[in-house]
Amino acid sequence: MRNSFKHVLALFGFVMGLGSGVSSAASGVGPYYATPSWDQTLPASTRFVVLTNMNSETVLDRETGLVWEATPSATQQTWNDAQTHCIDLNVGGRTGWRLPTIQELLSIVDRSNSGVGLPSGAPFNVLLSFFWSATTLAADSTFARSVILVSGQAGIFRKSDAALAWCVRGGQGPDAQ
Repeated sequence: MRNSFKHVLALFGFVMGLGSGVSSAASGVGPYYATPSWDQTLPASTRFVVLTNMNSETVLDRETGLVWEATPSATQQTWNDAQTHCIDLNVGGRTGWRLPTIQELLSIVDRSNSGVGLPSGAPFNVLLSFFWSATTLAADSTFARSVILVSGQAGIFRKSDAALAWCVRGGQGPDAQ
């Protein structure tokens, strides 16, 4: 009886897609959802997976487990407007987007790439500009951290300034906004 129950559970998990960890809806080689580990280093060709089940409008970062917009908005906006933009966003048929923390935004940057902030071969259509993070400057809450994507360097902008929003899903997010 116990073995029959285990077989039924295994079959149920397989039918529900829980057993394999692989989805035919993703492009690329390897497991769809690798266990994220911030200490692993993957080449861009296997690190980033375009999610076809989200209309190929999003990219899974297999190092961090975060899902990024493949093509973020090219409209500069204040920090508050960028927050609202991400909250209201529907990409790939999904909501639940937010601004990334400064650590998350920097995790996608490759500073060894000769002055270009993204890893070579990463499947993003991103302007090499200034991007907001959700991280407020601790010393002065009228400022927020940003990333200058052309160089991959962190910066600080007044929240009333204009920069771009690159929205993300998953992860922990900021402690407070």
